[in-house]
Amino acid sequence: MANFHRFLPSFSNLTLTGVVDILVVAVLIYQALGVVRGTRAGHILIGIFIMLSLYAVALWAGLEALRTVLSFIVPYLGLAIIVLFQSEIRRTLARLGRKRWFGLGGGYRDPESVSEILLAAETLSAQKIGALIVLERDIGLRTFIESGVLLEARLTRDLLLSIFAPGLPLHDGAVIVQKDRITSAACFLPLTTNPALSQQLGTRHRAAIGITEETDCLSIVVSEETGRISLAAFGELAPGLQLAELRERIERHFGVERTAPSQIDDSPADIPLVDAAAESAQDKVNLP
Repeated sequence: MANFHRFLPSFSNLTLTGVVDILVVAVLIYQALGVVRGTRAGHILIGIFIMLSLYAVALWAGLEALRTVLSFIVPYLGLAIIVLFQSEIRRTLARLGRKRWFGLGGGYRDPESVSEILLAAETLSAQKIGALIVLERDIGLRTFIESGVLLEARLTRDLLLSIFAPGLPLHDGAVIVQKDRITSAACFLPLTTNPALSQQLGTRHRAAIGITEETDCLSIVVSEETGRISLAAFGELAPGLQLAELRERIERHFGVERTAPSQIDDSPADIPLVDAAAESAQDKVNLP
């Protein structure tokens, strides 16, 4: 109790700078925990914490043998964290960078282009043609753009349908859209390694999720087996969306203001909403 009372007066010396310092540290810790939550990195982090706790106990209790063994390991934990958590560190920095500070940013804003994408998605879904369309926002996708075939063409429904036509060279891979232009096609995307996702998800869906884990883009996926439309953002997949729902999510993600009536029929389509386990193995091989 005496120690507790000695701690209380320290609050009287807390300044505005100290409060800001504590809040910034709390935000950084929260962002870091949010990235590793539900992943294998979370278990690694727990293991590192246990090792540090054992080292502290060994110092306190005078366990020389244990302290000696851990003394060869603990000094290298900093380097191990950088190596083991390189993807998580990159993802955390990207998450901080994609915040819309002071309302800035927003990326893709053209309502007409949104309608073109929805018209293409409607046709692809009806014909059960597999497709993956990535819409860039604030974080650039240059690395992934260069992995595909550069097009730099105006975004239209007909061009998207031509790209994803079965049997053509650009069918496999992803299309990357920057504002109102199709920048590249047949692009390679990183696959998500999130163990919490269904093992039945195909490669196309995993690529759609993987790119949104590293950037603030939006991914639209059309299943080749069922024709259902799914959308990925910030590492989360929303399956089986109707066109009206897809439009609403795109507009909310990019801050698009609809200035004209919809050019597509927003009535529910006869697309079966099936569980991810029903995805065909065909979707697992469409992307390298």
